[in-house]
Amino acid sequence: MSRITIIGGSGYAGSAIVAEAVARGHQVTAYSRSLPEKQVPNVAYVQGDAADEPGLAALFEDTDIVVGALSPRGALAESYSDVYRAIARLADAAKVPLFIVGGYSSLRPAPGEPRFVSDLSHAPAEYHAELTTVAALVSDDLPATPTTLDWVFVSPAGKFGAHVPGEQLGRYRIGGDVALHPDSGGEISGADFALGFLDVIEQGNHHRAHLNLAY
Repeated sequence: MSRITIIGGSGYAGSAIVAEAVARGHQVTAYSRSLPEKQVPNVAYVQGDAADEPGLAALFEDTDIVVGALSPRGALAESYSDVYRAIARLADAAKVPLFIVGGYSSLRPAPGEPRFVSDLSHAPAEYHAELTTVAALVSDDLPATPTTLDWVFVSPAGKFGAHVPGEQLGRYRIGGDVALHPDSGGEISGADFALGFLDVIEQGNHHRAHLNLAY
């Protein structure tokens, strides 16, 4: 079993990944700004600021895999990109693979087509900055990292989040950077996204790649 550190382990996606990872017998550390009221047994919860690079660096001293499950909201609204650049540097230096929870708008409707983020007329204006920031991580920042960094960026279906929790069905489909549901966005529950996410980690078949999970 692996030592897995989830940065943003108390959020919607992060907490689902924490639960799935520990259920599979991995040694799990969950790092977040605030500790969750309901904690998963056998998980090491660490409270800290993702923008604190020295604090982040300590996480990379004793782990095999790092998961980034951060959102560009609240305290990270302005520093999200910088935080992930720091995480990427630290992961590369520690020689550990980095798996990141992405967003649907960073996907493409068809091979070679522009990403959905190129036309955000479908989304309320108050979310445009957030969607653009997340998409830039996989379109610009991660590809620019040294080739020694092993990263995988995993986008969920369009209908994913605490506002549409869905039910655990025990199944999912996996695709590349072309959305499995380009017309409707599709859906996936937090538990089933975590199921697919851990399968991607454990199987180790994808490297410096953009994937998407949906029903």
